[in-house]
Amino acid sequence: MTAAPSRERRFLALYALAWAGSTIAYVPFLTLLLPMHVGHLAGAKAVGWLAATTFLGAIAASLCNIVFGWASDVAGKRRPFVLAGLLLSSVMLQMAPRTGTLLSLAVVIALWQVGLNMMLGPLSAWAGDQVPDRRKGLLGGLLAFAPASGALAGAVATLGEGLALETRFAFVGAIVALCVLPLVLLGEDAVVSGTSRPADGSEVARKVLKGMATRMWLARLLVQISEASLFAFFYLWLRTVDPGLADSAIARVLLTAMLIGALVALVAGGRADRTGEPVMPLVLASVGAALGLLVMAMTGSRDGAIAGYILFGLSTSAFLALHSAHTLRVLPDSARRGRDLGLFNLTNTIPSLAMPALTLALVPTLGFGALFVVLALLALCATVLLLGLRRTA
Repeated sequence: MTAAPSRERRFLALYALAWAGSTIAYVPFLTLLLPMHVGHLAGAKAVGWLAATTFLGAIAASLCNIVFGWASDVAGKRRPFVLAGLLLSSVMLQMAPRTGTLLSLAVVIALWQVGLNMMLGPLSAWAGDQVPDRRKGLLGGLLAFAPASGALAGAVATLGEGLALETRFAFVGAIVALCVLPLVLLGEDAVVSGTSRPADGSEVARKVLKGMATRMWLARLLVQISEASLFAFFYLWLRTVDPGLADSAIARVLLTAMLIGALVALVAGGRADRTGEPVMPLVLASVGAALGLLVMAMTGSRDGAIAGYILFGLSTSAFLALHSAHTLRVLPDSARRGRDLGLFNLTNTIPSLAMPALTLALVPTLGFGALFVVLALLALCATVLLLGLRRTA
């Protein structure tokens, strides 16, 4: 009787480590190391270079996540894709600091995105294969620590002024391999048709799940637009509130929100497993995100701004992690969860296209306060969608 729980705990530990590694694979690179390299290469043209490589990378990520998730469904195995993706993305990561032209950098970034999503797509579905529904709240709580891991790795990778850029890239690549390989080598791997819902369920049940998945997709998209906007413009906004605030203090605010959010998600996810109420934490988190945005919109003080952001940041951090876990419960076809999770991944890439237009339409004329009010309304729309989901669950 103890074999199954022991196996589940072992897989959860390996998976949480691998998911943290997959986050470390892109957070330090995209937020710190790539801009540093582009700044050295392009100088005044750095913004244009970054915009071009980011746009092309987002397209490659969107397509490859779906394609490789679906391919792993068909193959009935996740391990080969995760390993191949890890190898390709690691090689391209080490090639990036050795590029010297926009064309070569764009090619490397595109191939890196292919490898990264060859790993991420099947990896996200792997949890659905092996983690039963009664443990998915705990899974969501563990996933919430991944963003903080990425931020911490970025901070460590940028320590030391004298370190060569190639050394920083090599450090990130080594950490990613150390985190992902234990799951690849030791994790159970087989595409399971369903953990609690069989793939051959009735057509009525399938339609109900499809409707639930659609609501989940829309709710995540709305929250992700808010999260992406704050991720890009939080630094600039906080500078308008308090121009004298040190960069290190801003970094501590970001890390504090991530860590508290991870702890909240861990507690809420465990409670959801015990009570059988996985939607309520998502409802509360989306409300918390809206309240944090409203505080930010109305405040004029540094302390109020920081408090509002911490409430928003911990709420969105918990929401996104718990949402990822609950999504595995409501996918309409468990035999194609890799493909369907690739479609859910579009909620991560679409906001990066919508966010700049929304910001440019509001901030120059109405200020950041108007932007935050609109984002709060989007978060409240997500709340309404989730309350409807709760009634159908």
